[in-house]
Amino acid sequence: MPANTEQFIADALQNRFNRTILQRLPDLNLPDAWLVAGCLFQTVWNVKSARPSETGIKDYDLFYFDAGDLSEDAEAAVGQRVESCFADLGITVETKNQARVHTWYADYFGFPYEPLTSSRSGIDRFLVPCTCVGLQNRAENRAQSGELDLVLYAPYGLEDLYQGVLKPNPLCNHAPLFAEKARSYQSRWDWLSIQNMG
Repeated sequence: MPANTEQFIADALQNRFNRTILQRLPDLNLPDAWLVAGCLFQTVWNVKSARPSETGIKDYDLFYFDAGDLSEDAEAAVGQRVESCFADLGITVETKNQARVHTWYADYFGFPYEPLTSSRSGIDRFLVPCTCVGLQNRAENRAQSGELDLVLYAPYGLEDLYQGVLKPNPLCNHAPLFAEKARSYQSRWDWLSIQNMG
């Protein structure tokens, strides 16, 4: 486990929406399901900045991996189930089947994208390594107890996340997309530093 794992989980759970999503996530029975990305690392940056934990978080991202059906319709149906599950929270929850990212990424972003093999391999490829984080709840009987048994996936560790270091990810080295993303983050958390932008 990366250093600062317990601190990261504690910080991420200060956002009540993260906690609730993780409590309910196993009930959706999605294969290889993870809560990922902005709702986690932006919560940490808000906590470090002494802001309310939910400040500026526009959506909450769920990854799952289903190679058995790569259709847009199947993903949309899962998205509707997810929306129903979290409708009472008043937030946007985005759901993406990582098995089909390669079918649309190049058209949408203009860069090639190799097929993924799991949700974790999708997390591996976020544009900024310090944002490559995901939490999975492996608890049983959560509907009755609201129990959390969390697993953290942070392939590049947590040091850069807590130090606010933004640099390109060699696995997804799409320079214009990185520059746009990094500048957007820095405009919201001015203590972040951008490295190797080129």
